[in-house]
Amino acid sequence: MNLSRLLARRLESAGPIRIGLIGAGKFGSMFLAQVPSTPGLAVAGIADLSPDRARAACRSVGWDEARLAATPITEDALALIARPEIEIVVEATGHPAAGIRHARAAIAAGKHVVMVNVEADALAGPLLAAEAAAAGVVYSLAYGDQPALICELVDWARASGFRVLAAGKGTKYLPAYHASTPETVWQHYGLSPEQAAAGGMNAKMFNSFLDGTKSAIEMAAVANATGLAAPADGLEFPPAAASELAAVLGAARGQVEVVSSLHRNGEPVAGDLRWGVYVVFEAPGPYTARCFKEYGIATDPTGTRGALYRPSHLIGLELGISVISAVLRGEPTGTPERFRADVVAVAKKALPAGSRLDGEGGAMVWGKLVPAAASLAAGGLPIGLASGPALRSAVAAGRMLTWDDVVLDPADETYRYRRRMEAAYAA
Repeated sequence: MNLSRLLARRLESAGPIRIGLIGAGKFGSMFLAQVPSTPGLAVAGIADLSPDRARAACRSVGWDEARLAATPITEDALALIARPEIEIVVEATGHPAAGIRHARAAIAAGKHVVMVNVEADALAGPLLAAEAAAAGVVYSLAYGDQPALICELVDWARASGFRVLAAGKGTKYLPAYHASTPETVWQHYGLSPEQAAAGGMNAKMFNSFLDGTKSAIEMAAVANATGLAAPADGLEFPPAAASELAAVLGAARGQVEVVSSLHRNGEPVAGDLRWGVYVVFEAPGPYTARCFKEYGIATDPTGTRGALYRPSHLIGLELGISVISAVLRGEPTGTPERFRADVVAVAKKALPAGSRLDGEGGAMVWGKLVPAAASLAAGGLPIGLASGPALRSAVAAGRMLTWDDVVLDPADETYRYRRRMEAAYAA
């Protein structure tokens, strides 16, 4: 609350918040669309591997030529971060190694970070957040994306005196989707490859949403930020309508979970929460439970467990909330506090020795959410490092991959940073 008032005061006293955006894809473009209508925010520079694509994105969201001409656009993200006028960096590349590199450069330069790149956060967010705190800057999840919105609901419940039983989001899920590949993904969305290509849709990205990997990555971010537990054997994706959340998840005891918009027979769930987020909480006593009934809270059959939900999210259109909160309040909209949950690579099929892994959304592995302690004990290979390395030996379908299964460059900066985080939290 009061962010718009704080922003107006900032504009009057010191001019707009000056933002550096790295990555002008869908999320970044949605944020760019809102900047002209948000007095007090200014994009002081954009970095993208294709500056021409970034300029086209600005035009497509309605920027006029004067605003575009006044905004530096480069392919050098580190040069953008180094610009002295920039106060906060929005990392929206979606590439885990790039995200870690950019976040560390921004932190070292004394600049706040909004990590849209949840892949980077799932891989090494707890260490990045600790590094930011030591430097006196904010490291924040991105408001508008589901993890930050879930963190907000969890915080609301706890601050209101409720015990949180479960929190998460909705998605479209069937068990068979874990085997989906970029070649088969469009049939599950009811699209032809030609229609997908005409819409500029990326097959690997959409496959990550479908095969369970993206859900696991997002729930790892939530667990690490809120203290909620990861399920012992991965997300279960129970079918549930929004009105059934408390009944379906009321037996949980403080964990993240994703609910499916499909029944296991493929039939749609009426009143599903496919695009939304939720929190399930428990009344501390009979009086509060009676209030649940009086004020229309959807409860379980006992009436003691209730749920609130938000049916949709607007990703980049809401990102300014994180920017304003970080710069003017010094507060993140969700940030990892400990390494509680991890996302490990699991073989989609039998993989022969010598195979070179194709990473998130590919045809070879999917990402499974597990407790961090279980991942550390097994030496699980994080999904964020499962793109490119070759297998030392064959891996059976359905088996979790480990560090011992792959050939990795020990000098690789991302690998070293992840192992540094593991060592810190294993202790």
